[in-house]
Amino acid sequence: MIKERLEREVVAMRVAKELENGSYVNLGIGIPTLVSNFLPLDLTVFYHSESGVLNCGPLADEREEDIDLINAGGQFLKPIPGMSFFSSAHAFAMIRGGHVDATVLGALQVSATGDLANWMLPQRGVGNIGGAMDLCAGAKRVIVAMEHTDSYGEPKVVERCTYPLTGKGCVSLVVTDVAVMAVTTEGLLLREMAPGWTADEVQEITGAHLVLAHDLKEIEL
Repeated sequence: MIKERLEREVVAMRVAKELENGSYVNLGIGIPTLVSNFLPLDLTVFYHSESGVLNCGPLADEREEDIDLINAGGQFLKPIPGMSFFSSAHAFAMIRGGHVDATVLGALQVSATGDLANWMLPQRGVGNIGGAMDLCAGAKRVIVAMEHTDSYGEPKVVERCTYPLTGKGCVSLVVTDVAVMAVTTEGLLLREMAPGWTADEVQEITGAHLVLAHDLKEIEL
């Protein structure tokens, strides 16, 4: 029986719950870019982009796109009061200076100890580093948002990464279309599961051993 997995938007919605009021947050390409659409109304988050934008809004609505307002992934942004622009060099200086509170990134693999691989598929022989390495080293918190398995059904949460690393021991939380897992000193802690899933079923498609939280529950939005 094929279990139902969460939609990408629902994964982004769950990640949005992790963002703190007044924080500076960088969103990576893919599912992470959707997070800005689900921020609770009572929270203020200053979104940062390597392209040189700070305090940008969510993704622009259709037919309201402005070619001059894009994020690092080339997606159109909605303008908001206080939006500021500067050089990419200054944007990276913010990251390297430790001024980004959290980053949400996609991943090809995440290890049980929080290693992240997201810039290169060895079988293709090409990759795209972008700002991910700087973010892994400079952001105060790294959250991964991704599908639990790849297009071949292979686990993306693994005991040890086999792809080239983007950052070592940098990830603190992993949110997938199946589970929410925290990287802890005791191991990879399974905190939440998609509705209809059991811990054994999540473990079956995970390449790393999972430690079950004492308050393990369904994913809450």
